[in-house]
Amino acid sequence: MTKHKSAIREMRRSLRRNAINKKTKSAVRTEVRRVREALLAKDPANAQKSLPEAYATIDRAVKKKTIHKNKGSRLKSRISRQLARTAPPAAK
Repeated sequence: MTKHKSAIREMRRSLRRNAINKKTKSAVRTEVRRVREALLAKDPANAQKSLPEAYATIDRAVKKKTIHKNKGSRLKSRISRQLARTAPPAAK
């Protein structure tokens, strides 16, 4: 166990940050899962409705630097591509 005051303070800070990051990552996974489950249930309307909330949650996690910006972009890209595949082709 650490004995220096600064090390003890840093330990407390890291525990707080870890709890916040864990909560944020969990929220991201939950929102992405909601969209994917709607797509699996063949419910593109519900998936389309949950997409903005998923995007917002991912963007918040990136802004807080809980997840890397490339991972955020990758997640958004993948769920939007999955949604696009289920949508009927546009009439020309």
